[in-house]
Amino acid sequence: MPTRTARTAWDGGLQDGSGQVELSSSKVGTYDVSFPRRAADDAGGYTSPEELIAAAHSACFAMQLSAVIAAAGGTPVSLEVTADVSLGPDSSDGGFKLTGITLTVKGEVEGLDEAGFRTAAETAKASCPVSKALTGVEIGLEASLVE
Repeated sequence: MPTRTARTAWDGGLQDGSGQVELSSSKVGTYDVSFPRRAADDAGGYTSPEELIAAAHSACFAMQLSAVIAAAGGTPVSLEVTADVSLGPDSSDGGFKLTGITLTVKGEVEGLDEAGFRTAAETAKASCPVSKALTGVEIGLEASLVE
């Protein structure tokens, strides 16, 4: 299996510095990062590690869920996945930590009822490689079929 690479160039200190994250493997973009924007409610055009984790988690979960649905005898027509990743203080060392992740999925699926879809979503949450990597963070799930 391949290895993917991202690179960050950072200048300055934590509060007055900034950097750029480059998605090196895909070459799809370079994105600005800064700690003040990371900790602010308004990202102001900057990304953050949490947003990048959210992107990775939502994409991984969608792929895994489509496979789990098919294995359960269903057909995924469309899946809309949102991952919300929260940053907060870490009382154990005075720094910061990821305080939680919520995956929300709405799916249009043929061949599974609501209960089957929720079971598939729970299985996908547990078996998605990004979920496995984030076992130190509580991951919530909201799953519903689209009528």
